Amino acid sequence: MAVYVYSITSKDHPARLDDLHGVGEPPCPLRTVTAGVLCAVVSDAPEDLRARRRDVLAHQEVQERLMKDGPVLPLRFGMTADDDEAVRGALEDRSDEYQEQLRNLRGATEYNLKVSWEEEALLRRILLESDEVRELNTATRSGSGTPEMSIALGELVAQEAEARQQALAAGIVEALRPYARDENVSAPGGRDFLNVSFLVQDDQEEMFLATGISLANQLGEECEFRLRGPLPPYSFV
Repeated sequence: MAVYVYSITSKDHPARLDDLHGVGEPPCPLRTVTAGVLCAVVSDAPEDLRARRRDVLAHQEVQERLMKDGPVLPLRFGMTADDDEAVRGALEDRSDEYQEQLRNLRGATEYNLKVSWEEEALLRRILLESDEVRELNTATRSGSGTPEMSIALGELVAQEAEARQQALAAGIVEALRPYARDENVSAPGGRDFLNVSFLVQDDQEEMFLATGISLANQLGEECEFRLRGPLPPYSFV
């Protein structure tokens, strides 16, 4: 029977899972598969597995429980293997790699930061700081501008917005970097101009969070500063 794989830990991890359940309806019991010094937390895989809310939450609860007691390599939702032997074989084949990752994650957790800039506030800032944009905007709004000027205005505003967003994103990351062991920048989605994950050591967590609060206060209401964590270190596995 197919096996659903939640995460990988060391063999000596407490793996306190008695009051948790796995994915599926009815929920599948959790168990472990051990190979050498490594252990995988698994359950039977439901035949109709989909990203239902109850299953995503069950998957996440396993990760959060494990990370309280030691380093864990969290696998993304939906990872399956043919059977327990296939899981055991993967642990054996990649033992050195998994052990190194677990060592790197010891005493650290992930924080994810997403930042967006309120569109009208950004436009106001561009109009205030760019003479060229201001002149083109005045001509367009007064009716004295040409169609070419309207196109040029749109292109210039887009360029100015991107430049400011990139500069602010770089400044935010630079301010938080001293308190993180590693970082992983992802492509932002929607209105966000920054989507970055940090691997934060436990003894740096207080300074990291304090710096995040300070940055959010400096940005004010113009920007939405969304810092989430501590999280399972998906971005660093």
